[in-house]
Amino acid sequence: MALTIGIDSSTQSTKALVVEAETGQVLAQGRAAHPDATEVDPRVWLAACRDALAQATAELPGPVSALAVGGQQHGLVTVDAEGAPVRPALLWNDLRSAPEAAELAAGLGGPGEWARRTGSVPGPSFTVTKLAWLARHEPALADRVARVLLPHDWLTSRLAEPGQLPATDRGDASGTGYFAPATGEWLPEILTAAFGRVPELPRILGPAESAGQTPEGWLLGAGTGDNMAAALGLGAGPGDVVVSLGTSGTVFAVAEHPAADASGAVAGFCDATGRYLPLVCTLNAARVLTATAQLLGVDLAELDRLALAATLGAGGLVLLPYLDGERTPDLPNASGTLTGLRRANMTPENLARAAVEGMLCGLADGLAALRAHGVEVRRVLLVGGAARSAAVRAVAPGLFAAPVEAPEPAEYVALGAARQAAWAAAGTAEPPVWQLRSEPCPAANPDDYAEVRAAYSTARGQVHDY
Repeated sequence: MALTIGIDSSTQSTKALVVEAETGQVLAQGRAAHPDATEVDPRVWLAACRDALAQATAELPGPVSALAVGGQQHGLVTVDAEGAPVRPALLWNDLRSAPEAAELAAGLGGPGEWARRTGSVPGPSFTVTKLAWLARHEPALADRVARVLLPHDWLTSRLAEPGQLPATDRGDASGTGYFAPATGEWLPEILTAAFGRVPELPRILGPAESAGQTPEGWLLGAGTGDNMAAALGLGAGPGDVVVSLGTSGTVFAVAEHPAADASGAVAGFCDATGRYLPLVCTLNAARVLTATAQLLGVDLAELDRLALAATLGAGGLVLLPYLDGERTPDLPNASGTLTGLRRANMTPENLARAAVEGMLCGLADGLAALRAHGVEVRRVLLVGGAARSAAVRAVAPGLFAAPVEAPEPAEYVALGAARQAAWAAAGTAEPPVWQLRSEPCPAANPDDYAEVRAAYSTARGQVHDY
């Protein structure tokens, strides 16, 4: 039995899966927590990775052929000439570089030129803006930087035998802001504009290429970013759109052609198979439901029951769910707004329903943005904690205007990394085919939800002129 290992190094933790390479069956797993912070010494990730690996590999039923890492996107890891970290890594959710992001986006020809060259308009999550912040605010540390890596690049290089050069892949590189998705090349002139010079960058590997091997003799896959790994773990292909309902929400699709959105709503990423992964991110998703449940003094199961007891449209209540500001639309200082209140509709059932509809309308706007860029929507794969909600599953097909399936809960980032490792070990043209077990959501007529979408758009325009 040939085994591969997939690593998910996320913001919160490291997960390690041992997987049967031919079928994708998960045989063992381990987990280790990360600090709750927006900057972290990357050596903490390595320690957590080794801990999770030790748990997962304590009793292996066969030899391991390969390992790959899926890592949180955008993070900035800087190392000196000896390979030691210069400072704690800045994570994707560290937004201190917002002023630098605004300056960069306005320069180099403006947002349209950024989208054309890099696929995206840089925001404070992007690596390039963090480099600009470092050069401006910590110039002595910036002078010590010899090489710039992403979290998955750094972990892969530390798991490798000594002497192997760091590597990355198109997927994770496309979230830096200094990579061209259309040509697969670094853009040194953008690095110079942001950082003042061009430090060493990792070599860019193809989807099934190897980054070397571990001291144990395991082949190292190229690795990739977390969203790209999740798409690979789900087996998503052209026509599939993934809607992830975690703390934040993401809508992304596997596409044959790159996207370039000058508005900044759609990030024109690459995927982990040689294709592209246009993506929209919202800040507010599952926590909209948990916050509403807390307000009503109920658990999530009761929130579901209440929402399903209300009529479509929540009796006229509309929730703009910007509880923590919002990224898409670009309203960082916004707050949540409940409109349409009348004595007749002020019920727990309608509030629960408005929370579900409001959260999903925000993601439906993201799906509409992908469609506007030519993305084919054959089916929607609904994943993340809130995907387990019966009310979410009932409402999503109508608001998304597409068939919706809910795959069984799994660690899809780690599973995707394991699938990439199996692909590299096999040396085949395409990754191994692993069966995705999913449950179709009840069908719904999108025409029945047109008034819900219209009411949401009207409320957003009235409150935010957006």
